[in-house]
Amino acid sequence: MTDGPTGSTVPRRQLGRYLRDLRNNARLTVRAAALKLEWSEAKMWRIETGQTSLRSLDVEAMCKIYGAPPDLTEGLMALAKETKAKGWWHAYGDVIPEWLDLFIGLEEAATRISWYEDVLVPGLMQCEEYARTIIRAHLPHQEADEIERRVHVRIARQALLTRATDPTNLRVALNEAVVHRPIGGNRVMAAQLRHIVTVGDLPNVSVRVVPFGAGLFPGVLSGPFVALRFPTGKDGRHTEPPTVYADSYTGALYLDKPNEVERYETAFTNIWEMALDEEDSRRLISEVAGSYERQHG
Repeated sequence: MTDGPTGSTVPRRQLGRYLRDLRNNARLTVRAAALKLEWSEAKMWRIETGQTSLRSLDVEAMCKIYGAPPDLTEGLMALAKETKAKGWWHAYGDVIPEWLDLFIGLEEAATRISWYEDVLVPGLMQCEEYARTIIRAHLPHQEADEIERRVHVRIARQALLTRATDPTNLRVALNEAVVHRPIGGNRVMAAQLRHIVTVGDLPNVSVRVVPFGAGLFPGVLSGPFVALRFPTGKDGRHTEPPTVYADSYTGALYLDKPNEVERYETAFTNIWEMALDEEDSRRLISEVAGSYERQHG
């Protein structure tokens, strides 16, 4: 898939995924849905594979036929407007509802994820109490049941690392500061570091720590980011273009232009090479976990 004149393909691809899932849940074939909408099957295929932008009214019609709830319909209609944007930047709580998490769809579809973090433990490696601490801090006025729902979603995402079919290959590079920052206190942090070691033992997961002694390395300049690669088809081409995701306090940046992705993947390669190897990283993480446990008593 190549970039069209509308810039990033991410919103189109994600909208297509949501609409395809809704159609499947409604037990409608592409042909049946196309007949109801008075469209061609080819148009349905282009929509569900993110090949074309959509009007919000078309999304509303599809959601009505699929029996989608009002809040999801509203969110997807807002997302449809972004499929025509020249770039792709969405601010949480602005255009796209925060609960309509586009990154989860990308994460679920990826076969390889390369993740650099300099502040917090990546979501795919967070234990429950660590995740709860972060979500509460980010949403201080949110109701307790909503906090718990978000914690559940974050933990449930981790199943992609242990699923029976094609578990995702994950490489995580952590700035050493992540290991030493006591999120949630000594007890929570000790449990979190032990959890990183456990997840790192999976055959499809690799964890490395970039020590303070590395000095100025590419991650200092890039900030945290996630590079995602997707399956290849029979022709050897990726089913979706490689994508880079970078999160911030007010929004999320999605990049899929080849030169942008290449720059970030080169940065990750350099970060990986400057990090401790996996055995030394595991030793460091375990030692710091032990220190937290002793302080907790």
